[in-house]
Amino acid sequence: MVEKFIVENASEQVQVHLPDGKVVSGPRGAEVRDFLNMVQKDFEAPIVGAVINHRLKELTYPIKAESTVTPITMGTPDGMRIYRRSLTLLTEVAFTQLFPGSVMTIDHSVSFGGYFCQVKGKELVVPEDMKKLKEKMLEMIDRDIPITKKVTPLPEVIEKFKQQNDVEKIRLLKHRRKDYLVMYSIGDYSDYHQGYMVPSTGYLKWFDIEPIEGGFTLRFPRRHQPTEILPLGSYPKLLSTFREYGDWLGKLGIDSVGALNDATADGRIREVILVAEALHEQRISDIAAKIAKKKDIQIVMLAGPSCSGKTSTARRLSIQLLARGFHPYALEVDNYFVNRDRTPLDENGELDFEHIDALDRKRLSSELEKLIAGETVQLPKYDFKEGRSLDGDVVKLDKGQIIIAEGIHGLNPKLVESVPEDKIYRIYISDLTQLNLDRHNRVSTTDTRLLRRIVRDARTRGYTCQETIQRWESVRRGEKRYIFPYQENADLMFNSALVYELAALKSLAEPLLRQVPFGSNEHIEVKRLLALLDWFLPLDTELIPDNSLLREFIGGSILKGFKIWQRK
Repeated sequence: MVEKFIVENASEQVQVHLPDGKVVSGPRGAEVRDFLNMVQKDFEAPIVGAVINHRLKELTYPIKAESTVTPITMGTPDGMRIYRRSLTLLTEVAFTQLFPGSVMTIDHSVSFGGYFCQVKGKELVVPEDMKKLKEKMLEMIDRDIPITKKVTPLPEVIEKFKQQNDVEKIRLLKHRRKDYLVMYSIGDYSDYHQGYMVPSTGYLKWFDIEPIEGGFTLRFPRRHQPTEILPLGSYPKLLSTFREYGDWLGKLGIDSVGALNDATADGRIREVILVAEALHEQRISDIAAKIAKKKDIQIVMLAGPSCSGKTSTARRLSIQLLARGFHPYALEVDNYFVNRDRTPLDENGELDFEHIDALDRKRLSSELEKLIAGETVQLPKYDFKEGRSLDGDVVKLDKGQIIIAEGIHGLNPKLVESVPEDKIYRIYISDLTQLNLDRHNRVSTTDTRLLRRIVRDARTRGYTCQETIQRWESVRRGEKRYIFPYQENADLMFNSALVYELAALKSLAEPLLRQVPFGSNEHIEVKRLLALLDWFLPLDTELIPDNSLLREFIGGSILKGFKIWQRK
């Protein structure tokens, strides 16, 4: 089927080929959005971008030759990134116009779809202020103001930020290797943002503003419900952990990527690394001290998403408990997987190893009860190659011996329902926050975990970067279903982010990323990750201590193979 918009001269007509076989014909040089407007009715979610001949492009990109085009909607990762980024710029513009002299910082994401935005320069962010901000944004959306971009020489950009006394951005750009920067504008206001935008403010219809202590939450949809704002849940423990990380950055004197690059260039990075590692060790020691004080605790459950550093954290926690006179026993929850033929299926009919019923919960609960009662137990050992449960170690614990169990479902009360809650201490581990490029360009912690995984999988599992990226969407889906909803069940949280880690991962990840072939679906993700890493000066990984959590991913960890032996 060929759809056309009217052209006077057939020679000036060009065709766009869509994934479903449909062909759209229109004037040569027309923007891709003009072509895609004709098929928007075929998509449930709004179209906000396009992949044109295997390259991600904005909707304003002109079609000058016959092309293959895949619409990118808000229901896709790239589409939602475009939407969030554009909404951030709109918020920045409206805030600056309403509250001159105040500073808004995009601090961190929240699980229910949003960013916590910190505000400085105002004594109080009152509900009336936030109402004004929302009304201003809605007014700008109704006017459908164009969001324009301009490739600007770097000296000109730096001079602009000097006039604004924006030290953070000047620091960042000081180390930029390219001699230009793409600036985006709404009206007279312009700024740099890492990635593509929608064509105009009229696309940004779905958002909300919620006042919160110290600032506000900028609400936006999740891509699985791209035109709905989900209820804002309560996350006090998560918020406290985010603010703790802000205190860590203050102690390090590193508040942005530009400051980190300055430390690398000035030869101060060793100090940054050692202090960052000391803060990690101090936090793990504090956790061990809390557990030691709770006399009734017999099981410590550690949970977190992929590549959050659960294994290293569990081992370092064991060492800290040993130092306090305890003799913890490490129980591998993954050994309780059910036989492959009993594994639940997902909505696509594929094995769902992330589902809680992929574990033999009944046996796990029973054997934990027996272990803490001092009985001898025949533990299972799972054969992942064959997909079946075998006999493992025979174990009998000493009286009062603490069990440390690591697994993705550790925060879900359904995992071990028969064990009394007062016997369990739950710890959530994740790379929760990351150093941002500047106050308006945040670095996604999901990207950091993906880069950790790319490096680790290539080194230990023989996976190519392309294969790891292919699996990532399935991993993320499992996290959203089975981990993130239970975050606040944790007794405490451990933020495994290290301020210097992207600088350390850069030299290891870049060669792997560059091996992904152009034209593959994964190459678009590769291009985005390479653009992110380009902002970081690399550091020598030899400077990283051998007990660092980061060593779990880059190799050389002294904790590899660490095991607390059972006393005879």
